Amino acid sequence: MFVPIENFISEDHPYRKLLSLINFDDLTRSLERLYKKAIGRTGYSISQGFRALLLQYLEDLSDRELERYLQENLAGKYFCGFDLEDNTPDFSYFSKLRSRIGTKRLATLFNAVRDGLKAQGLVKEIFTFVDSSHLISKFSMWDDRDKAIKKGLEKLNNETVRKVARDKQAKFGCKGKDKYWFGYKQHVSVDMQSGLINKIAATPANVTDAEGLKHICPNQGAAYADKGYCVKKARQTMERKGCHDAAIRKNNMKDKNRDKDRWISSIRAPYERIFSKLSHRARYRGIAKIQFQLMMDALAFNLKRMITINAPPLNLSAI
Repeated sequence: MFVPIENFISEDHPYRKLLSLINFDDLTRSLERLYKKAIGRTGYSISQGFRALLLQYLEDLSDRELERYLQENLAGKYFCGFDLEDNTPDFSYFSKLRSRIGTKRLATLFNAVRDGLKAQGLVKEIFTFVDSSHLISKFSMWDDRDKAIKKGLEKLNNETVRKVARDKQAKFGCKGKDKYWFGYKQHVSVDMQSGLINKIAATPANVTDAEGLKHICPNQGAAYADKGYCVKKARQTMERKGCHDAAIRKNNMKDKNRDKDRWISSIRAPYERIFSKLSHRARYRGIAKIQFQLMMDALAFNLKRMITINAPPLNLSAI
């Protein structure tokens, strides 16, 4: 007797809610012509494959962990569109699928979801939180340091690290006075009405917040930012985008208003917690793959957030 897998999934399960919020067949329709020959010997659809990749970020799984998750977890199978007796992909399938989708095509899907959120009035760019955080390279620097010593390099810094590092595009970064890391930086803008991520971008770790702002600056409204965005370069970006500068000022600046800055700090505080929900470890090597990671992280975050705020289903067919 055939029993549908959905019979085993509770009515209030988060995966059910996610599937009710977004039609993944509509979302991935633009990719179908690129994948007429399905990846993998068992012929998984692009919609199933993309849902599996999204599940990986929803649950913070490696490729091998995702393979096992889909084998053993009924809710995971249900979310990805598999029945009880269906074979699920092995770990090698996921890396191939990520490569074939690529960063540019993923950006198209991410933007489609964001446009759907804008159409519903959930992303308005009236008040926007902007900030950045660290993303640490997955590779240990000890081997790179040993290579540098063998090459006779006096220092291991951003000028010399590309000669020995396994991740050639990663850099040393600093935030504040004593926070150093090797890897990348993630720049984020968040709509302060809904708490949804509007834009996200990856840069090498040595790119300043002001330089990275051009990737995530809203196109209107006010950008609420910390002291790293009060410099000339950031102000020029905001002016060019038609965005009001609401960055906290440094103590030595003439237009410093301590009461105003305390108020800006207080309304920014809740949105700084978003970084606790995003990964601070680079899964991959190279800026393009890191951008892929960040967009998937942001997409997973937004879908979870939509459940929290009881957002209506997205109408992606109209985008």
